Amino acid sequence: MKVYKTSDIRNVVFLGHQGAGKTTLTEAIAYSTKTIGKKGSIGDGNTISDYDSEEISRKFSISASVVPVEWNGLKINILDAPGYFDFVGQMEDAMSVADAAVIVVNANAGVEIGTIKAWEICERRKIPRIFFVTKMDSNNAKYMETVNQLKETFGKKIAPFHLPILDGDKLTGYVNVVKMGGRKFIDDVGNYDEMEIPDSITPELEPVREQLMEAVAESDEELMDKYFAGGEFTYHEISKALRKSVINCDIVPVQIGSGVNCQGVNSFLQTCEKYFPSADKAEVLKKATNVDTGEEVVADFDENKPVSAYVFKTIMDPFVGKYSLVKVRTGVLKAGDVVYNATKDVEEKLNKLYIIRGKNVIEVPELYSGDIGAIGKLASTRTGDTLSTRSWPIEYHPTTMSKPYTYMAYRVAKKGDEDKMAQALTKLCIEDLTLKTVSDEENKQSLIYGIGEQQIQIAASKLENRYKVKIILEKPKIAFKETIRKKSQVQGKHKKQSGGHGQYGDVIMEFEPSGDLSKPYEFEEKIFGGAVPRNYFPAVEKGLKECVTKGPLAGYPVVGIKATLIDGSYHPVDSSENAFKMATILAFKKGIMEAAPVLLEPIAMVTITAPDKYSGDIMGDLNKRRGRIFNMTPENGRQIIEAEVPMIELYGYGTALRSITGGSGEFEYVVSRYEQAPPDVQEEQIKLSKEKSEK
Repeated sequence: MKVYKTSDIRNVVFLGHQGAGKTTLTEAIAYSTKTIGKKGSIGDGNTISDYDSEEISRKFSISASVVPVEWNGLKINILDAPGYFDFVGQMEDAMSVADAAVIVVNANAGVEIGTIKAWEICERRKIPRIFFVTKMDSNNAKYMETVNQLKETFGKKIAPFHLPILDGDKLTGYVNVVKMGGRKFIDDVGNYDEMEIPDSITPELEPVREQLMEAVAESDEELMDKYFAGGEFTYHEISKALRKSVINCDIVPVQIGSGVNCQGVNSFLQTCEKYFPSADKAEVLKKATNVDTGEEVVADFDENKPVSAYVFKTIMDPFVGKYSLVKVRTGVLKAGDVVYNATKDVEEKLNKLYIIRGKNVIEVPELYSGDIGAIGKLASTRTGDTLSTRSWPIEYHPTTMSKPYTYMAYRVAKKGDEDKMAQALTKLCIEDLTLKTVSDEENKQSLIYGIGEQQIQIAASKLENRYKVKIILEKPKIAFKETIRKKSQVQGKHKKQSGGHGQYGDVIMEFEPSGDLSKPYEFEEKIFGGAVPRNYFPAVEKGLKECVTKGPLAGYPVVGIKATLIDGSYHPVDSSENAFKMATILAFKKGIMEAAPVLLEPIAMVTITAPDKYSGDIMGDLNKRRGRIFNMTPENGRQIIEAEVPMIELYGYGTALRSITGGSGEFEYVVSRYEQAPPDVQEEQIKLSKEKSEK
């Protein structure tokens, strides 16, 4: 592949609901541009962008793929992002380097939740976009109904550039509303001939054309004057005005086609050239900080400046190795360069540069500003890092990633695979920043976090198939704690004689609530008359410290107790530190059980954001989970619901919320405090603890 200059590069991300047709459209574009010689399909598992074994077997996209195509002197880097909500991190990776977006809409389904989410992220990032209504080859395709849904959902910005020409239910061409000409499809690679606009389309065409002309007029004062004077716009005026409006996000065009039949592909490629900005004209992720001076730097994609590049994605291939995918932001990145990783404060040598196309790598000598490529086998560099020069050490502000809240416990299936599992999990977490592992020391368990349960299950499948290590996923233990509600006074006596010196320790202790649940215990001594020598006090506290790690009620850590040593006795020969430690342990177990022990459960502060219409169902579900709602805030047709929910009731909540809201609801939480668990919950936990101890 030839090396392209900045002005000839377009970086376009494909977004949309799961199953809308993004991957199929990508395949059609690759085939129409002769990037591939044979068109693959999702059903056959041979598409250029869905190449991972998990994607092939499951028949949906899991990772973001880069598919560069060449057309009419342009290089168009297509970023095919997954539509499934669990893999939002992959979509965010792709969005961080895209200069424009195509929101793919299924003509059979119309506006779906994934469509709305794609629009929202484009709005937040102010990225130019078009809608591509695909699957127009289907008998159930509803184009005008879909357009009306788009207008109802997203407002006056929606501007149809195409109207379908049908022969019965079959798509045979389209009307180009901008040029006011008919187009008839003539082959299987998206080519067309010009044709007259059928009279049957005129009633639909006139209002669409008028709306478009109004949008053109609103883009410029001179054009507005011309419009009100009854003048006709030239094609040059229309094209220039629409380009400005699309780049400014004032207009969002709607186009049609079929990925299966490659229909509408040529028109899409023309849109990339005419209406989408090159990298130097885009506004996505340009800000950086000079790590030496602290000054803000704005990348202007000037090839004459020192080189800088942002690492937006990492691929860990078990056979080929590691690839760091980058977008060059200033200068020209060349093979053999020594670059400085300002994020990690290390230098890295670039032995070779590549263009990634699906799973294929193509070696190139250099990459200009604005281009997307890959670097192999960088030792220290990770996703989100910046590569620059020592003389100009800058760090780009990394993209904000979704935080994972769904988690499961995991353990290795085969003893002895622990190290192998740890290494493999590290690689998966490097590939996907929305995956993370946590060691829960309190409950002696390992946890894996993700956006959703399916993401975690697929991670487990990757471990087994890719790295040959199997893990078992389980429901995680909740970090309960134990405390007391009353005061008790008990004696603990450890006495043992087995020849020679014996063991003797005797303590009388009081246990009561300390009132501070943030600390396990408070220890005091009120010994009078030397009943227990002072040198044994540390042994008593040592025993106490050991005991609070595992309470007598259900084996959970103990918090919020005050222990006071008030009396005891000792033997001048047989007493020892260990004996007093053992006496304290006996006193603790007895004293806690006599002081009204209870289980405390963690309470999470949960924030849920969802459309208004789901508020009732969400609140009903929260009530079933023992949730306490204390605030609701309306915001742009959505409700922000704040509630306290016991952590044990939050297991599986991500899936439940997605089911209730059709995927439109989001939540986050933080553990805020502990409170006494209800009797039935306590009984269940004590029962489980007893069963475990008996095994």
